[in-house]
Amino acid sequence: MNYEQLLDSLTPEIYQNLKRAVELGKWPDGRVLSADQKETCMQAIIAYEHKHLPPEQHTGYIPPKNHDHCGGEGDVAEPEAEKPLTWKH
Repeated sequence: MNYEQLLDSLTPEIYQNLKRAVELGKWPDGRVLSADQKETCMQAIIAYEHKHLPPEQHTGYIPPKNHDHCGGEGDVAEPEAEKPLTWKH
């Protein structure tokens, strides 16, 4: 079985079990995940989410913030006028 076939065989239940194992750091039977197992599980979780879930539900998703410092849509911000440097004593 190749990597693609393995990912295609992941069910929502398997995905949830992998995610829970990574969160707790152990398998359902109590055995601790090794560093390699944790890494492999994370790769599977991310691949599953990329294929089956909208971006807002991906692990580590950070929603974009609205910003208005660049002006409105299509507007170009005007550069600030240069101000002379003044030294105070």
